[in-house]
Amino acid sequence: MRIVLVEPEIPGNTGNIARLCAGTGMELHLVRPLGFSTDDKYLKRAGLDYWHLVKVFFHDSIDELFEAHVGTPFYFFSTKAVRLYTAAAYGPDDFLVFGKETAGLSEDLLRAHWDTTVRIPLQSEARSLNLSNAVAVAAYEALRQLSFPGLQTVR
Repeated sequence: MRIVLVEPEIPGNTGNIARLCAGTGMELHLVRPLGFSTDDKYLKRAGLDYWHLVKVFFHDSIDELFEAHVGTPFYFFSTKAVRLYTAAAYGPDDFLVFGKETAGLSEDLLRAHWDTTVRIPLQSEARSLNLSNAVAVAAYEALRQLSFPGLQTVR
C-alpha cells in the first residue's frame, strides 16, 4: 500500500504522514513541487525518529508516477467525489492519492480518474479535513479491508 501526496505544502502534515507510513509499513510518494525543503525542521520534528522506517520516493510529476506504475490501481481522494472511500475495494499494491492542502487535486486529474475518486464524508459546512487526518482515515480503512497485513493487532 502506498500514500501519494501531490504537491504538499505544509511540512508538519507531511511529517505526520511519514510517521503514519512508518507505523503501517506504507510507502510515501511525494510529487513535486513541494512547498518546503526536505531539510525543514518542522518536517523532521513531525516525523520524529521514525524517518529510517519510511520508504520515501520523489517524483517530478504525477505523470512520472503513473508511467512507473502502469496497471497499478490508484484511488484519488477529493471532497468533490460522490463515491465514499469505504465503497472502494483496496488491494495491497494500491496508491492512495491526496492533493495539496490549499487546493486538493486538480479538476483535470479528477475528471480523468473519476471512477476511482472517493471522498470522506463531512458535514456540509466543513470544507475538508486536515491532510494528515484524511490520510490516516483512508489508510486505516484500506488496511482494515486487508486485515492489517504485517501489523500487530494485539499487544
